[in-house]
Amino acid sequence: MKYFFASRTNRLLSSPLRDIREMSGRDYFISLAEELPAEELFPFKLLEEAAVSVFSSGPSALQYGEPAGYTPLREWLNKDWNARKGIRTVPEQILLTTGTQQAIDLVMRLLLEPGDSVLVEHPTSPGCLEVLEMQGAKIVPVMGDRDGILPDLLEQHMQQVRPKLLFAAPSFSNPTGALWSMERREAVLELCSRYGVLLVEDDSYGELHFDGLEPAEFYRKYPSLFALDTADQGGHVLYIGSFSKTVAPALRTGWAAGHPALIQAMASVKRIADGQSSPMNQRLLYQLLAHSPFRWSDHLSMLNREYKTRLKLMLELLKRPGWKGCQYNIPEGGMYLWVQLPEGLDSGALLKAALPKGVSFLPGSLCSTGVQDQRYIRLNFSHPGRDELLLGMNLISEAISEFTARS
Repeated sequence: MKYFFASRTNRLLSSPLRDIREMSGRDYFISLAEELPAEELFPFKLLEEAAVSVFSSGPSALQYGEPAGYTPLREWLNKDWNARKGIRTVPEQILLTTGTQQAIDLVMRLLLEPGDSVLVEHPTSPGCLEVLEMQGAKIVPVMGDRDGILPDLLEQHMQQVRPKLLFAAPSFSNPTGALWSMERREAVLELCSRYGVLLVEDDSYGELHFDGLEPAEFYRKYPSLFALDTADQGGHVLYIGSFSKTVAPALRTGWAAGHPALIQAMASVKRIADGQSSPMNQRLLYQLLAHSPFRWSDHLSMLNREYKTRLKLMLELLKRPGWKGCQYNIPEGGMYLWVQLPEGLDSGALLKAALPKGVSFLPGSLCSTGVQDQRYIRLNFSHPGRDELLLGMNLISEAISEFTARS
């Protein structure tokens, strides 16, 4: 039988990520493309102990749970996460989701009609772009600089296209690792408030910062947009967070926080999507966070030290001759380095040359809706160990040198 797929699935079905993920399972392959944390840093033993404790409570651990998510975990987020971030909420403002991707999907399903305009930080998360395309949205990229989205351009777009919402990641965005200044955060939030545009804030990487600041000091300097908004009880920001990058992706536990009316509506959409996220995983995570020797702050500090070291190694490797002509800004956190290739190099073509060598990266075209990022690649520095990073970066530089020699 011949299948006729919807036109909006074209990008999804033709994405090179399918080839990358298929090859990533091979022993010899090194992936610098995927959004992976370092698995050797997972709190494996403590999670194992937490699982024993959860299962010792009896068969109820395997039963259906609450649609909004496991109440003790939502209460933990309301108390401990709020205190860390300087945010004010109540548990009813929190919906547990199957990772950040589902939270993005739910709010887009809830708010968008086909053809609605959505503003996105440029470049932006490939996962967000896939969701928007599946919803038939008109995606409008908003340019920025190292301090964040440019307010003048943002206001122009708001006046011209009357967007339904703005998607942005002010703290270490995927793929650039940009960290918005306080001035830029306040300006963008003011524009969203004035024009009645919901700001969807993806904070998946916000805990991964390498400046050595204590959490309280960091969040005073770079507060969440949700924290700035809730100070006035504005309801203009939907916050999205996740434990995938800081504890373990397989737990598939993220959350959305926002106005109770928005959260309640998202919960209704979620009942159609999957009924509920895994109560067992949520109970396991809560047991780890609240009733084990695990120390959340110490664990994050360890991750930040290790990822800073891996970033430094990648930056040293970029100084080698094979990377001559490449340009980049050094991120202060996150998991990625956004690299501009030398003139005349196309990232998609380079990927086709790199894959047979046993290495991958993410082409910049997957982080945008046009052709303007074809000279960019996204490199993940958090997952590969030292030896993998050395070999992977050398293999990519070989591919670059081969292209350069032919031009």
